[in-house]
Order: sequence, then C-alpha cells, then structure tokens
Amino acid sequence: MKQELISIYKILLNHFGPQGWWPADDEFEVIIGAILTQATSWKNVEKSIDNLKNERVLNPSGLYKISTKKLAGLIRPSLYYNVKAKKLKSFVNFLYKEYDGNLNLMLSQANEKLRTQLLDIWGIGPETADSILLYAANKKTFVIDAYTRRIFYRLGFIGKNSSYDEIKNFFEGNLPKRVKLYKEYHALIVKLGKDYCKKEPLCKECPVRKLCKISLINLPSSSPIQPFPYTLSL
Repeated sequence: MKQELISIYKILLNHFGPQGWWPADDEFEVIIGAILTQATSWKNVEKSIDNLKNERVLNPSGLYKISTKKLAGLIRPSLYYNVKAKKLKSFVNFLYKEYDGNLNLMLSQANEKLRTQLLDIWGIGPETADSILLYAANKKTFVIDAYTRRIFYRLGFIGKNSSYDEIKNFFEGNLPKRVKLYKEYHALIVKLGKDYCKKEPLCKECPVRKLCKISLINLPSSSPIQPFPYTLSL
C-alpha cells in the first residue's frame, strides 16, 4: 500500500511537474484563500484577494476593523460572499480573542491543539482547517478534498462512503511524514482531478490509468509509464 501511494505520487510529479502550492505572499493570505475557496474556483478567489490587497486590508488588523458589509463587497467574486465575509470575521475575531492578533503565535501551536481550535471556529471545517495547518503553519497533516475522494475511490484505495478522517488517516498512515511531500501530493491530486479524473473521467489520457480499477476494467492501456526525472526527497 505504501509503495503504491508513492508510485502514484511519482507518476503524477513526472507527468505534471512540481505545482508550487499554495500561491500566496504570506501565511495570512493562505488562510484567507483557504476560506474563500470553499465552493468556488481559485480564479474567483484570486479576484477577491486582489480586491483585498488593493484596499490594503489583507492583514489581521485590516480584516478585524473592516465592516462585514464592506468586506462582503470586496470578496464578491468568490461567491457566497455574505456568508464568507462572516466566516472571515469569525476567524479574525478568534485570532484576536485567543492570540491578540498575533498570527505567528497562533501558527506556532501544536498541530492537534490548533486543529481543534480551528474546527471550533464557525465556517471552518476539516478541509479548510487542514489546508491552514499544512500550507500556512507547515504542520504534518494531509488535506482531503473532493478530488482526493473521487480519485482514490476510483483507484480502489478507499470506500465510497469513507469518512474524512478515515481517508486522512489512510494517507498519513501510509506516507512518509513530510510536509513538503504532503503539500506536493495534495496539489498534484487537485491537478489530476481538474485535468483528467473529472466527474466524467478522461481515462484514456490519465497518467495513472494503469493503476486504476475503473480504467483497467473499461479502458486497458499498454502505454508505458515514463521514467521519473525528479529527485525530490521523500
């Protein structure tokens, strides 16, 4: 199982190359992006991020002081902007209440403590919390999203009704505990889901088709797997 997961990782990295996630200037921008990207595309999030930057409020103090109504207008491109404005306010209120607005202090907390705190914030679920932990706090936690669930169910690694924590424990229990690996693997899974393993999958072109139960049943391929060119430490 462990070797199979690493093999998939290497195939994806060979096919797509390093993804360089998360695209942000600092840790606070990562957190805001993680909340804004709920139920929308990253292109929409980028527009909202640009609006916040232009208004010079993309920082703890700026979001703490701005009105919820004005904030909603700035993040309108992200969709569900009224609800998301309340979510952003909920997070910054937590940051000021628990850490006096000190983001570095918050991010320095132990993994499990911070995860519990984040999950207690209105509007932050497991995926958003783990995205914050991995990409902003550099904690060893694997992010599970809809792409991960879809791809690894089709590959035959998880059940159709596996819970978030079951899938998370599967990855963390079978991969080397490396933040860099977790980040790159998650980003590659997202890329695979967007480009090939869609709701209507493009199995013929998929780089991991030879390892996929669905693809092997319906679209067997004799195409060779290309040699792995990267020397990324696991």
